[in-house]
Amino acid sequence: MNKLRNKKRSTYKDLIFKALIFLATVAVIVYFLPRSGKFNYQFDINKPWKYGLLTASFDFPIYKDEALVKQEQDSIMRFYQPYFIYNQRMEQKALSKLKSDYQGRLKSKMLSVYYYQHINTVLKGIYKRGVVSSADMGNLKKDNIQTVMITEKKMANSKPSAELFTIKTAYEYLLKADTIHFNKEILRQCDLDNYIIPNLVFDRKKSESVKTELLGTISWATGLVQSGQKIIDRGEIVNDRTFHILESLQKESIKRNASVNQQRFILLGQVLFVSILMFCFMLFLDLFRKDYYQQKGGLSLLFTLTIFFSVITAFMVKYNFFSVYMVPYAMLPIIIRIFLDSRTAFMTHTLTILICSITLRYPYEFILLQLTAGIIAIFSLRELSQRSQLFRSAFLIVLGYALLNFSMELIHETDLSKLNLSMYVNFMINGILLLFAYPLLFMFEKIFGFTSNVTLVELSNINNPLLRKLSEVAPGTFQHSMQVANLAAEAAIRVGGKSQLVRTGALYHDIGKMENPAFFTENQSGVNPHKSLSYEQSAQVVIHHVTDGLKLAEKHNLPKVIKDFIRTHHGLSKTKYFYVSFKNENPDKEVNEEVFTYPGPNPFSKETAILMMADSVEAASRSLPEYTEESISNLVEKIIDSQIADGCFKYCPITFRDIATVKIVFKEKLRTIYHTRIRYPELINRNEENNKLNAVQNN
Repeated sequence: MNKLRNKKRSTYKDLIFKALIFLATVAVIVYFLPRSGKFNYQFDINKPWKYGLLTASFDFPIYKDEALVKQEQDSIMRFYQPYFIYNQRMEQKALSKLKSDYQGRLKSKMLSVYYYQHINTVLKGIYKRGVVSSADMGNLKKDNIQTVMITEKKMANSKPSAELFTIKTAYEYLLKADTIHFNKEILRQCDLDNYIIPNLVFDRKKSESVKTELLGTISWATGLVQSGQKIIDRGEIVNDRTFHILESLQKESIKRNASVNQQRFILLGQVLFVSILMFCFMLFLDLFRKDYYQQKGGLSLLFTLTIFFSVITAFMVKYNFFSVYMVPYAMLPIIIRIFLDSRTAFMTHTLTILICSITLRYPYEFILLQLTAGIIAIFSLRELSQRSQLFRSAFLIVLGYALLNFSMELIHETDLSKLNLSMYVNFMINGILLLFAYPLLFMFEKIFGFTSNVTLVELSNINNPLLRKLSEVAPGTFQHSMQVANLAAEAAIRVGGKSQLVRTGALYHDIGKMENPAFFTENQSGVNPHKSLSYEQSAQVVIHHVTDGLKLAEKHNLPKVIKDFIRTHHGLSKTKYFYVSFKNENPDKEVNEEVFTYPGPNPFSKETAILMMADSVEAASRSLPEYTEESISNLVEKIIDSQIADGCFKYCPITFRDIATVKIVFKEKLRTIYHTRIRYPELINRNEENNKLNAVQNN
């Protein structure tokens, strides 16, 4: 019951982890994807177009040059007449104030009635022509407005703007009017500016409407580019017309993406696109790579690499930073192929390239180049054990880029002088950056718990401190481990397993014997310490070499995959020698099975299964009384068949066909190791033979 609950709890945790990593991946990628209408091309007039073929993806107008538009606007604005509203109350208010002041303050100054009547008459004339504010008059002069429209009682009449007054000009007009009969100094004392108020109010709404309508008669375009129409191709010179078309495309692209609704649609589309691809990828892992799907480290590695390359691409496109063809996308399948397998590497690479492609305006060339590079990377670097292999792979990838791009240029170009040489420079930079995969492997190993072939090769060096100590403390065990490594590695190659992994695992599988080397027959020299122990004690000493080996592996920081070989090379089998001996001597006594049973578990991978078979066969082969083809064949068949019968490979992904192949390999290798050597003849001394013959004859 508790096991069932723990299993359900573990299942819920896995589902939550997968849901979180899915949502986090989609959120991070979409967050960095560009959604603005930024035009991702740089161009100058009378300069060659450095990109590929550019065709219109939608209909758009060819906008006129800004200088021409400005000239046409200036020309048509000569007919523009802003609207002013005539406010009669301002005139009445000013004249009433004048009359009131004359009866009071002005009359006390002995201002004659003739002056009052003169001022009143001139003010009426000023207000009839119209008074505007200084700001409005400044705008009229700035825009070179010749006439205005004055609205009075729903009627609009045109009037020259030169006839309008401001407060200042109206005041000066008052002082100058009829200076023969009226003294200017007396008029100044009357503070006449107090009676001048603007009576024409600018009608902004009506004026803007008229202005917009007038400007609307101007055609902003000189033509139309239809969807699918060619604009320019690589190497062609950007002339005046093409320059205007490109500028028009740039304006229209920004305009089409500027609205809030459009931004929301783009965001929704990006979320759906990335989510669908990531969901399909998770389905693939669940159906065909369940071991990676259940492993948090493997899932995290795949999603991290996808996020990294997607974000890098989005950043470069968004800020127009160098070229995306410099990015070493082939590094992704290389890393995944080294840690996992080819099919997963290709699927992850394809998924990432498809996501990256939506940031580009023309993605087809990008997808074709990157998928080809990914395939070359996967098949040129099956196992990385030497730095030279990565150099070779990088060279082949760059060569693949260059040849494929050259072939596409030959298809689309008729003039070889138009070849885009900058692309080939980008490919070379890409190849150089690919070499950084080597140091990155160490970082990924530590973060996600993987072990690369580079690490395995380093561990399999017999000068490694732990292996050197094994050769000194337990030389027999060391020789046994070397033989097992050779047998297992050859078998792994024949059945498609990881040969370097099983070789390294074989070298370390018996390191626990260093704790008590004399208790194992291969290290004994005439003295057998088991004679002083009971069968149970002897069995425990032998069994403890597994747990002792795990402790040593932990102490020396050996990878988990190596520890798996240590704990599974005997599985859940028994120490048969001591178990059978105990039962033979104590037929009526109940046997405690656990005392004679290894802690396990049984092998759970093809490589650990091969090691178990190789270990048992190699150890048993040393006890054969004679080494004939028949005896070796019978030994291999007997040992491996007994392991199958005991269920050692029940939960291991190894087929009967693989096991049959492993048997054949073991038989071939053992016959080679234990073949009968010919006896070398001795050189006959002729002088000695002649002396013996003479002695016989004399006798």
